[in-house]
Amino acid sequence: MALIHVDKESFDKEVLESDIPVVVDFWAEWCAPCQMLGPIFEELSNAYEGKLKFCKLNTEFNIEVANKSNVNSIPSLVFFNKGKEINRLVGLYNKESLQKKIDSILSSI
Repeated sequence: MALIHVDKESFDKEVLESDIPVVVDFWAEWCAPCQMLGPIFEELSNAYEGKLKFCKLNTEFNIEVANKSNVNSIPSLVFFNKGKEINRLVGLYNKESLQKKIDSILSSI
């Protein structure tokens, strides 16, 4: 259960009502940086299992959720804790810099 695909039906349950912090990758198939971030995001999802839940939301099919989360650019990684946004990263990150950002965010919770 390392990586969970969410949509407008499952977003509240998987993200906002989660017992652990969540990061949501807002992406779309036509977005080249999103495609490049995908494998990195999936790889890191295994490394943080139990500490941080990794979810992906396709903005093309879930525009309402993206709008509600104020996502204007993709890829956007939005971090939630206890139902509230706590941080946001926009754009493409390599594995090392993304891991540092995640560690920093988790240590501040």
